[in-house]
Formats: sequence, structure tokens, C-alpha cells
Amino acid sequence: MSSGKHKIVIAGGGTGGHLYPGIAIAEEIKKRLDDAEIVFMGTLKGIEAKVLPAEKYYVKLLKTEGFVGVSIFRKIRALYRTILAFFEAYSFLKKLNPDLMIGTGGYASFIPVAAAFFLSIPIVIHEQNSIPGVANRMLSRLAQKVCITYESSLSFFPKNKTVLTGNPVREKILKVGKQEGALKFSLKDNMFTVFIFGGSLGARSLNTAAMDALEHLLPYKDRIQFLHQTGDKDYEHVRSVYQRWGMAGTVAPFIYNMPEAYAASDMIVCRAGATTLAEITALGMPSILVPFPYATASHQEVNASRLAVSGAAIMIKDSDLNGIVLAEHIKKLYMDENMRNRLKRESMSFGRPEAARKVVCISLLLIKDKTLVVNQEYERCLTDTE
Repeated sequence: MSSGKHKIVIAGGGTGGHLYPGIAIAEEIKKRLDDAEIVFMGTLKGIEAKVLPAEKYYVKLLKTEGFVGVSIFRKIRALYRTILAFFEAYSFLKKLNPDLMIGTGGYASFIPVAAAFFLSIPIVIHEQNSIPGVANRMLSRLAQKVCITYESSLSFFPKNKTVLTGNPVREKILKVGKQEGALKFSLKDNMFTVFIFGGSLGARSLNTAAMDALEHLLPYKDRIQFLHQTGDKDYEHVRSVYQRWGMAGTVAPFIYNMPEAYAASDMIVCRAGATTLAEITALGMPSILVPFPYATASHQEVNASRLAVSGAAIMIKDSDLNGIVLAEHIKKLYMDENMRNRLKRESMSFGRPEAARKVVCISLLLIKDKTLVVNQEYERCLTDTE
């Protein structure tokens, strides 16, 4: 790590839904403060352990795990590891002495943010979902500012410190062209491309429905191609089914280059995590949303319903999903350009591409070092978001 003048720690991860907003915030900070030293904190088992080194960020990984939905034995083990990780995080932060801590949710953020509180480090937390997670509900009491994605989250947090910002989206997602995206994944840029993904670990029900749908899409095999992120467990089987039917496209266990993947695609079939929705609405992507049925407080279904009711997406409940249903919706979107354009227009009305700027504005205000460069950047940041 270098000895930058303004040190900022971003804590969060476990899943891409908590990690990628943090990366978007980091990118915006680097644009505004040339001397910023950004350090991430996360967990050994989370997606951050493999994504952040590839993104060239330093990450301090802690041995922690979640408490929710696990056996009593795992709860006891998690508590023990949490105590050890807290002292490790406390020691790390005390030595680093950062100007600010930004937490992006999930159990990966809980310990670093709590440790920052005991070191009197200013704290901003960001909540992606309409129904906040347990970690952020607790951490909101320690934070100076709480940034939320949906207005419906306001009732869960102290009103005097909560600001509606939207969910930060990485700038590159908005800038990659279709040809560049197609080239990245060895796709043809003159074919209709369906991008299927179920989060960083994949989704068995989406994979199964997609494999079954291929048979019903055979008449379109010379016009439709697929980009499919399967997760590690289903990768070999899903790839073999594509090969058996002779369908064009690329199948991968995990996709690191999501900006290029979105750019290459004409429509998306995916879960309804908050960060995924922030990205596809910022782009105005026509989408078929299949909410994860076991998400906490059914927040994915709540997220997806908001878009579906407004005509900004098509929603299929996981229990209603099968190959025939999925194939019919893909065919409709392929055949009906007016429908795709309508979905695109309504989807974009939900997008908040300025969210990262707003979060950074709020964060800059909390830096104790009131240097001229920070004050000037804060004023410029506010002007940019008006």
C-alpha cells in the first residue's frame, strides 16, 4: 500500500451485490481525489477474495462467516471467528488510520465497520435492497450517514442521517460498446444475444430452465446466441447441453467482465438482486427477472415486482419457471422490437447512474481533514449531481 494523503476503507462483500457497489464507489473516489488510498476489507470465503485482486485493489481478508440460516454449531463457530476477526480488524485499522469507513452491507462489512466505530473513524453505510439486511440495520446506529437505494428503506433507518442516493454502478458498465463486448466473449455482433446469469454462484433453476428451453428455440439457432454464466457446479453439464443442441454462444462458470457481458447482450435472464437491477436499469436492458425465492424477507421479489408492475421488466416466479415458459418469453422479446424498446424505456426510468457520485459527495463531507482539495471536490461533486 502507498502512503496516500486521504485513506478510505470500503468494507463489504460475500456476494457481488455487496461488492460491486463498493467498487463503483472506489472508482468515483479515485476520479475526485488523486491522492486517495483505497483499501477494501472483506472475507476469505466471499467473492471479493478473487475479484478485488483482479481489479488491482488491496484487500484485507478476515476469517468470518454469517450467522443467519445456519445450525447452532455453525453459529457458535461464527461467533468465535467474529471475535477473533474483530481484534484483527481493529489492529489493522488502528495502524492504517483511515479518514473514512464506507460499509456496503453483508456480514463482510459488519466487523470492519464496528471496529471503525470504536476507533472514532467516520462511517458511511450503503444499503442496496428495499428491505435492509440485519448487518446494516445494526450498523446504521454507528454511522454518521446512511445511503439507501429505495425510498421504501427509509423507515428502517434513522431519518436524520439517511439519504436516498440509488445504488452505485461502475462507470465502465455505461461505456462499453456492443462490438467490444461481443469480441470479449467470442460472440457474433450481428446475432440476437441472450445473457443468462444467476449471481456469482449461478442458479440451478435458471440453468435447468435454460437447458430445457434450448430444444424449443432450435428454429432460431441461426439467429439467437447465448452468453451463460452457470456457476462452478453446473458448468460442465450446461456446456454439454449447448453443444448437444448446437446452439451458438459462450458458457462460463463465472464472468469477471460484466460491463462487456452487458454490452454484448440484447436481453437478460437473471435473478433480481439489487445491484443487478441497478446495473440493468442504468443501461435500460430488457430483462426477464426470476427472483431468488429464499432471499431474506423476499426482497428479490419485492425488487422485481416494482419493475414488473411498471412495465420495466418481465417477472417469472421461480416456482413458475420452466423451459417452455422461458423459451416463449425469449421468442417474444426477439420477435417484438417494440416490446424491447418499451421495456428499455421504462427500465431506464428506474436507473440512477449518478448514485456513485451522490454517495461520494456525502462521504467527502465526513472526512475530518478539511483540506482545500476535499472541500473543492465536495462542492464540485454536489454541482455534478444537481
